[in-house]
Amino acid sequence: MARVAIVTGGTRGIGRAICETLVADGFSVVANYAGNEEKARAFTDETGIPAYRWDVGDHQAVLDGIAQVEAEVGPIEVLVNNAGITRDGTLLKMSFEDWDAVMRVNLGGCFNMAKACFPGMKTRGWGRIVNIGSINGQAGQYGQVNYAAAKSGIHGFTKALAQEGARFGITVNAIAPGYIDTEMVAAVPEAVLEKIVAKIPVGRLGQASEIARGVAFLASEQGGFVTGSTLSINGGQHMY
Repeated sequence: MARVAIVTGGTRGIGRAICETLVADGFSVVANYAGNEEKARAFTDETGIPAYRWDVGDHQAVLDGIAQVEAEVGPIEVLVNNAGITRDGTLLKMSFEDWDAVMRVNLGGCFNMAKACFPGMKTRGWGRIVNIGSINGQAGQYGQVNYAAAKSGIHGFTKALAQEGARFGITVNAIAPGYIDTEMVAAVPEAVLEKIVAKIPVGRLGQASEIARGVAFLASEQGGFVTGSTLSINGGQHMY
């Protein structure tokens, strides 16, 4: 029977690429999304992957959502915490609401999802948790104190939870993408994007599929001796 994997923020961008790659590798995949029902329906129509809606920053909604998925699809053995939002601005201009929203979803979402999935993984003696961090959580980024703090927190969360999960057959790792050719990056003004690409040694943006292949390895049986690690996939832009 195929192992069940859930990918938060799974209907678009990097999340969608992860979903499609895990399906190709033989997993039974479920996507989570927060709000865009039209794109979620299109995603399911195009891929055949079911999509469930809840806010990963809402603890009770996560518990209820995971219970529904496990009742309808099966026990979750692979968790990919990919969901994230941005509310950029310098500290002087950033509202508490913008700080809180990013911390609640990006970092709190990892806690909520792991809290819901970890006990079942422990009972079964096998699990994979892959958290999507960011180059900006490693190097920082002007105008992103909330996002950089949340993503940096994900890297610390990963190392700590890996120590808790190891003896139960649960690996916990992170991937830190650099600048990837997604809708979010495409919205960056062309002049700014040119400056970003100029700082990437390989001379291009990354592809969502390149992040997805990293996730697939960490989620696989072959990745069982890797835990507590952060895999940087950034074209050499930041070597950490």
